[in-house]
Parts: sequence; C-alpha cells; structure tokens
Amino acid sequence: MSGPAQNGVLIYSGDLNNLSEFYEKLFGMRVVRKTNDFISLETNGFNLIIHVPPFDISTKAFSPIKLFLTVDDMTMSREKAVKLGGQSFEGEWSNPIFKVSNIADRDGNHIQLRQFNK
Repeated sequence: MSGPAQNGVLIYSGDLNNLSEFYEKLFGMRVVRKTNDFISLETNGFNLIIHVPPFDISTKAFSPIKLFLTVDDMTMSREKAVKLGGQSFEGEWSNPIFKVSNIADRDGNHIQLRQFNK
C-alpha cells in the first residue's frame, strides 16, 4: 500500500499493541505504520487502523468501530448525509495528505469522511 488508504475501518482501543497482535496473527495483517496514537495494518488492500480514543468511550452507547470512506467533496457529503437522515458533526482535521470529518448514518453509526488533497 502506498500512502494512506482511501477506505477501511478504524477501531478505537486502549491497548494498541494487544489488538494489533490479534489481527496480525489471526488474519496475517502487516503493520504499515505505527505511532504512539495509532497502528495501521494492511492485507490485500484492506486497511485497519487501531487508534487511541480521542475521548473517554462509554461502553454503553458507543461502538469502538468506525468506517472511513473517501469523498470528493467534504462539504457536499456532509450536507447530503443530513438530507438523507444522518448527522454531521462539528470539526474537521487535516494533515498534509487529506482532511477528515465525521458523520453518522441514519442508525447513528459514525463514519469518518476523508477528502484527499489534490
């Protein structure tokens, strides 16, 4: 995999190394990037990011798994999510390669939108 994945799954975990080992040994995934905040694993073009939670996670009302999907236009996608019955959350974060923001689908499942820099 060259550069960040366009699609995959993000899992929040308080023990990055322990969970990474599980996916490495069970599915043969390999570590493609590791920092203090996350470990990025890959197999056959599928990207799994295990990330330190950015906030305290309530085990009753929060799923630690979040899809991330690439969009061409962040603003339009956030607006469309709301029109389709979902939610758009405040905040947008960026790095030199892409920017991200969060929405929820109609059932409240969180999705990270990624828009790659052109």
